[in-house]
Amino acid sequence: MAESGKKTKGKQVIELKRIEDDKNRVITFSKRKSGICKKASELATLTGAKVGVVMFSPSGKPYSFGDPSIEDVTNLFQGVSQPSDGSTHHVIEAYRKMKISKLLQDHNDFLHQLDDEKEHGKKLNEMTKGKTSQGWWESPTDDLNVQQLRQMHAAFEKLSKTTHSKINQRNLGGGGASSSSFLAVPQTRI
Repeated sequence: MAESGKKTKGKQVIELKRIEDDKNRVITFSKRKSGICKKASELATLTGAKVGVVMFSPSGKPYSFGDPSIEDVTNLFQGVSQPSDGSTHHVIEAYRKMKISKLLQDHNDFLHQLDDEKEHGKKLNEMTKGKTSQGWWESPTDDLNVQQLRQMHAAFEKLSKTTHSKINQRNLGGGGASSSSFLAVPQTRI
């Protein structure tokens, strides 16, 4: 069955020659490098073969892949009778465990912070329960700590100064304040 009106050329044979453009050569190396490592991994997985690949980028940076490790493969290739001690594996495993431990600690810290914030939110809800028509200044102060009381005191002082200033402006007839102006009440976290 012949296809008519084919829109692409299909898979094309690429002539194998050095890529002259430096940027394109680096991009091609990067893409092909991961493909070669993937194929080597598949070969090792499917056949149980010990596979090692060593390559250098156009800039001279070395890359390697080995299954089970590049050290094991090079020792086999060189005919070294003693298998590698796996010290690289121990270092990698220790680093992995340390990293997981750190991530778990961070996770637990965040959970504790979340629990603290939830508890704080519950206290705020209890403090304002049934007082939806009242303002923040009418909240009970019995459960506040010293820092929160100082913040509330500072907010009251600022409110008082602003109120007195507005009253003085109106009494003196200056400032152009209209009856529709409002006071900016500072928001404090209680």
